[in-house]
Amino acid sequence: MKTLEELKKLRDESIKNLDMGSKEDEVRIVVGMATCGISAGAKPVYDTLIKEIEAKNLSNVRIVQTGCIGMCTYEPIVEVYAPNKEKITYTHVDAEKAKYILDELVEQEVVNKAEKTSLMDSEFYKKQKRVALRNCGFINPENIYEYIATDGYMALGKALSMTSDEVITLMKNSGLRGRGGAGFPTGMKWSFAAPNKADQKYIICNADEGDPGAFMDRSVLEGDPHAVLEAMAIAGYAIGATKGFIYVRAEYPVAVHRLEIAIKQARELGLLGKNIFNSGFDFDIETRLGAGAFVCGEETALMQSIEGKRGMSRVKPPFPANKGLWGKPSVINNVETLANIPQIVHNGPEWFKSFGTEKSAGTKVFALGGKITNTGLVEVPMGTTLREVIYDIGGGCPNGKEFKAVQTGGPSGGCLTKDHLDTPIEYETLMAVGSMMGSGGMIVMDEDNCMVDIARFFLEFTVDESCGKCTPCRVGTKRMLSILEKITSGNGTMEDLDELESLAQSVKDSSLCGLGQTAPNPVLSTLRYFKNEYIAHVVDKKCPAKHCKALLTYEINKDKCTGCTLCARKCPVHCIDGTVKNPHVINQELCIKCGNCFSVCRFGAVEKN
Repeated sequence: MKTLEELKKLRDESIKNLDMGSKEDEVRIVVGMATCGISAGAKPVYDTLIKEIEAKNLSNVRIVQTGCIGMCTYEPIVEVYAPNKEKITYTHVDAEKAKYILDELVEQEVVNKAEKTSLMDSEFYKKQKRVALRNCGFINPENIYEYIATDGYMALGKALSMTSDEVITLMKNSGLRGRGGAGFPTGMKWSFAAPNKADQKYIICNADEGDPGAFMDRSVLEGDPHAVLEAMAIAGYAIGATKGFIYVRAEYPVAVHRLEIAIKQARELGLLGKNIFNSGFDFDIETRLGAGAFVCGEETALMQSIEGKRGMSRVKPPFPANKGLWGKPSVINNVETLANIPQIVHNGPEWFKSFGTEKSAGTKVFALGGKITNTGLVEVPMGTTLREVIYDIGGGCPNGKEFKAVQTGGPSGGCLTKDHLDTPIEYETLMAVGSMMGSGGMIVMDEDNCMVDIARFFLEFTVDESCGKCTPCRVGTKRMLSILEKITSGNGTMEDLDELESLAQSVKDSSLCGLGQTAPNPVLSTLRYFKNEYIAHVVDKKCPAKHCKALLTYEINKDKCTGCTLCARKCPVHCIDGTVKNPHVINQELCIKCGNCFSVCRFGAVEKN
């Protein structure tokens, strides 16, 4: 690719001639083949469609694999694009149902053998605005021409016609803030690295997504890898870097595979490598696989890992913009941040600021999970409230359960209550109520979740993931976990609560890096909003959510027991006594609280107290 004009011609050809479903008689069938789709069984669906198309000799039908379509609850998902017709979405598709989809295309009639809907008209999508996810679930991520057909690499061509200072100014004017956690202004970060003189500078993509329940970055890499490559090249031009690294965890094999394909394709077309667009600008990218250490999401630990050292945080300053990878000026942005950049450059900063809020421009992607009806990938304008995401988009808690809390920001965030549902999603507003934006995990909890145990779960994770370099994190988090385990086992005291809160604040204030500084957030937020649950565990020796095993008692309601003996037969320690057709009794001294009796009773006679 020698010039921007050549790219424009290629774009126009790609729209007309390739798998975009735009030919007059062509039907394009898209199969969601991200990790979520594959794990739900999309591969047999994809293979069946290809086989059936060949068998039926449907030369005008094209099968395309794509990334995450969004509604992970409904996977496997198949979407059909036909000229001059509304897109049709089929959900919960299996290999057998895939055949019926093709029958509909051949017979031109609905056979109702697969669930069919128009997802874009559903509540799940109505309040979304897709920027970072614009191509996910639509283009084939392994075909660079489909990315080019959606104006791919046009932003890079535009940036190379500007000065590096103009590109940085454009990014500053856009108001884009880092989507990886703290929300530092992207343009400002670039401006710190640009003036530094060095024989080598680096652009690093942080794809080390380690939060439990988070899959935003993985989905972008699996569904639109070229957007990240294009953004890194733009960033490289802005700061004077010629080399980029994508640090991605090895647990993302689909993402890694598609990244490698994308890099190879971009090099072949001259969009990476030497003298891009005849501008004299050189830039190339390599991937580096992480071993899954959560701490390597912290920028200094990440750079240590790329250098082949143990991933441990270091003291700042010096900051990476001055002394980063191998001691050279470096800029680190996460996947979602980068995915926004090509569109900002292509459409202009005012376009980006036209949605979102004054302090938080643009959109934010969330991985919506937990006790929620519509699990999936959500992208909403900044300023959207938690209520809109959880109820309007997510569909609320399933099975008629009452919403209790939402954890934003992963293990580094806090748990918010129903009193916070009308809080707008912005960096400052979430921090003000004791949570944070984080990378975008959003875990919903219902009435059956014990908030003390939730705090214990997240702290257990951070204890395991601490690199051990600084004492507050290494020792303090472990001591906090010990107290939480004591409380959930029924042995806690009121003095333990005081020590837990004091220790959490000390760890937050004195840890070296973001992992330790934010690790106490789940504890502090649950102590702040669910103190009554802690007191119930300590004083009453009861778990209000009836979750903590050590504080449970299983009893049989004699009025409901039919004497079917099933509970007695399933008890592993034979602590249930009774005869056929007569009420049974649990020997509390022998009961190990395994819950088998509760699970197998068909009459609701076994009760948890």
